Amino acid sequence: ATVQKLIGMFALAVWDRHEKRLTIVRDRLGIKPVYWSKTSQSFLFGSELKALRMHPDCPGEINRDAVSGFLRHNYIGGAASIYNGINKLEPGWIISVRANEEPVLEQYWSLDDVVAEAKNDPFEGNDERAIETLHELLLDATGRRMMADVPLGAFLSGGIDSSTVVALMQAQSERPVRTFSIGFNEEGYNEAKHAAEVAKHLRTDHTELYVSPQEARDVIPKLPFYFDEPFSDSSQIPTYLVSKMTREHVTVALSGDGGDELFSGYTRYFTAEKYGKAIFRQPQILRRIEAALIQGLSPKNWDLLGKLIPPSRRPTLFGDKLHKLAKILDGEKDDFYRGLVSHWSNPDSVVIDGAEPKGIMWNDEVKQRIPNFIERMQYLDTLTYLPDDILTKVDRASMAVSLEARVPLLDHRVVDFAWKLPQHMKIRNGQGKWLLRQVLYKYVPQELIERPKMGFGVPIDSWLRGPLREWAEDLLSVKSLSEGGIFRPEPIREKWHEHLSGRRNWQYLIWDILMFQAWQQENTVSPAMKLGQFG
Repeated sequence: ATVQKLIGMFALAVWDRHEKRLTIVRDRLGIKPVYWSKTSQSFLFGSELKALRMHPDCPGEINRDAVSGFLRHNYIGGAASIYNGINKLEPGWIISVRANEEPVLEQYWSLDDVVAEAKNDPFEGNDERAIETLHELLLDATGRRMMADVPLGAFLSGGIDSSTVVALMQAQSERPVRTFSIGFNEEGYNEAKHAAEVAKHLRTDHTELYVSPQEARDVIPKLPFYFDEPFSDSSQIPTYLVSKMTREHVTVALSGDGGDELFSGYTRYFTAEKYGKAIFRQPQILRRIEAALIQGLSPKNWDLLGKLIPPSRRPTLFGDKLHKLAKILDGEKDDFYRGLVSHWSNPDSVVIDGAEPKGIMWNDEVKQRIPNFIERMQYLDTLTYLPDDILTKVDRASMAVSLEARVPLLDHRVVDFAWKLPQHMKIRNGQGKWLLRQVLYKYVPQELIERPKMGFGVPIDSWLRGPLREWAEDLLSVKSLSEGGIFRPEPIREKWHEHLSGRRNWQYLIWDILMFQAWQQENTVSPAMKLGQFG
């Protein structure tokens, strides 16, 4: 009854001394983590794996199936962890424990219930009413998260989500809001200039840091310790750096995460609407020919050809996205989605004795419950990519520097409302987040925001061929891979040689292996020693 009244992020444990019962709860969307393990002698739980691993009863055998899943997605998803016998409490669940009894799991919040309620009671108002309703909801959600007795600020990339959060903060603040962004000098990776323009318009107290490649690369050895499990979304690097800079000025920062999943912001959503019908109306043989033609040129050469497209209309990482398209041309709609979110397409061929968990992404019942393909992608992203990649990244990077990151767009009341909306209020004229944009335009001119979506990343592809090559070669050597006992060296070495030659850009697949190898090396040293090393 209590957790139904809670709003926001939480991971809490309550000991009932009368009932002799421990109850642990994780928030609805998975903003905060909970790990747990039931051994013959103990029940262990905590927010970090390294805390559990300090206990002598804690399991320590690597979960090879989880490694296969990791190579597919660049994170370890669902209830599994990297260790057999250690579990994650999933978002929206409660676990209750009594001595000499098995733990009892109970779900108190379900996205399925939200989707069902939205179908039974959809939003039927016009555009104006939708804009005002969302505006009021977001003002309240943001205002609640501005309550703090410590210095408060916000991450600002200059994109739709973070700009909306900052605008709503400034609208409710008597003083300039502290905003923070980082920039890179590499073309295609720098959003700092856009953030600065938005900050100037909103009159925030803005701080930006341009990061040198060396500063970014210096973070890499720390990542396995901070993230606890193998994690290879390379935007973990700038996320850590912006958190570190922000923590030098404030203790709490608001973030814009969640807008893409709720309001159809990912490129794949409106690409699916624009091209999906045309793609899958074609005979499969024709789609296979098209895929072969795309793959006939390397992503690097497609990038060169892409320069013929005006910059305002040219997607970032043009060649990589075309090659992703080639993968899904030879399949069905759900293969389309899985192809777009996959790294290694056959991870079991790489992991010795690994059997990739076929979770909710392969569940045919989802197709029946949510027949609309775009809504199905949003649903799956909200249950997988959002908690296991995006929120994990922000939580681990921010907590590594003792910064509390709050996410107002993921207020569950906003989630409820977003699912009631018709698709034309999310995707309109081939562009995502239509309704969220209308709220933002109350505060920021459209011309400051309208530009192609840019990922929050670093140029891992060129770094691997240049300054990171020696470090990577050591971790990817046949000797290192064989001694680790997890991977078959041959397919990895093949990808590595192709990447070094420039014929293909395998940055994401290579980064998966490197982050696992670095994590495995890190965990040959006891958690206690590393706690002393990193503080």
